[in-house]
Amino acid sequence: MKALKTFYDNIGLPRLIIGLFFISLLIASILLGLSPAALFSDVVRRWLMYGTLVLAMVPGIQSGIGLNFGISLGISSGLLGAVLAIEISFVNHWNETLGAGAPWMTLFLALALGILFAAVLGILYGMLLNRVKGSEMTVSTYVGFSVIAFMNIVWLSLAFKNGELSWPLQGRGLRNTASLAGSFGGLLSNPDMVQATQPKWLHWLAFKVGDFTVPLGLILVFALLCYLVWLFFRSKSGIAMSAAGENQLFTTVSGINVDRKRIQGTAISTVLGAVGIILYAQTYGFLQLYNAPLMMGFASVASILIGGATVRRARISNVLIGSLLFQGILVTALPVVNEVVDIGTLPEVLRIIISNGIILYALSKTKGENQ
Repeated sequence: MKALKTFYDNIGLPRLIIGLFFISLLIASILLGLSPAALFSDVVRRWLMYGTLVLAMVPGIQSGIGLNFGISLGISSGLLGAVLAIEISFVNHWNETLGAGAPWMTLFLALALGILFAAVLGILYGMLLNRVKGSEMTVSTYVGFSVIAFMNIVWLSLAFKNGELSWPLQGRGLRNTASLAGSFGGLLSNPDMVQATQPKWLHWLAFKVGDFTVPLGLILVFALLCYLVWLFFRSKSGIAMSAAGENQLFTTVSGINVDRKRIQGTAISTVLGAVGIILYAQTYGFLQLYNAPLMMGFASVASILIGGATVRRARISNVLIGSLLFQGILVTALPVVNEVVDIGTLPEVLRIIISNGIILYALSKTKGENQ
């Protein structure tokens, strides 16, 4: 009984209920005749797609700025880096000159540009948050929505030559959704794309075992990012950042510049957001511009809260558990409902209800706390 009580205290009632709901959906899907391998493959894919965006919450929380709804800054930086890299690749005919190396060069350039933009904006964003201490969540929410609105103007203003990105016959403006099939789409996660464009010695990046797709390349990249974040918070700088977020007065007395650590945490969070959206896009196979990323910050916040984090403390385990539960429920609930009730639009309506319901529930667990 003591062991069960300890387990219950560690897990907590909310995660226990959500976890049991997820397991019941998995059981129901099997009973309804859905392929367990295909369904679990989709769960893993969605888990890894969103994982880095949820991971971006950790530095912000640990540094003391709280839940970073302003992750849209990083997302917009990553999207801008991606479209610029694709346009540069197209203009310079990398597909013809570099062959199988073209997708890699485009992906690396997208990451480099996205990280550069995100680092600069993250520093400026951190400086802003230092001036509004106590209202970070409110300001970050405003920043998150505002940057998406501003980027809508940017997307409409860009005049690119690549027909996959730009609207035809208009001269300027980018599409709402741009395919990455001719670029780095699926490079780390899609077996068909990997086997069609890459040499045999790279086919291990993504392969199938029966109906189950193993996105090994994406798994390794996500694991590496988690390890680097974990390693950082074991370093002297990371420990100082966590101390600044936990007790600002004690940290200041100890000679640590709290404001600098908050800026550092905000910048790292923003950079991880840029990396996360590029990994998300390559897995999904499309770039989604304009208002598509508007709610990604809320989903990321909800995921890490469901995973057991608070507005003051977060760990890598919270990222892994929360992402799995949030995305797992969304992935399994829709096909189960579709099998039970044959109404065309119902699954999409339920997806919106479930996702927003989880977000609302997770945010209610903050109990109005602010940093």
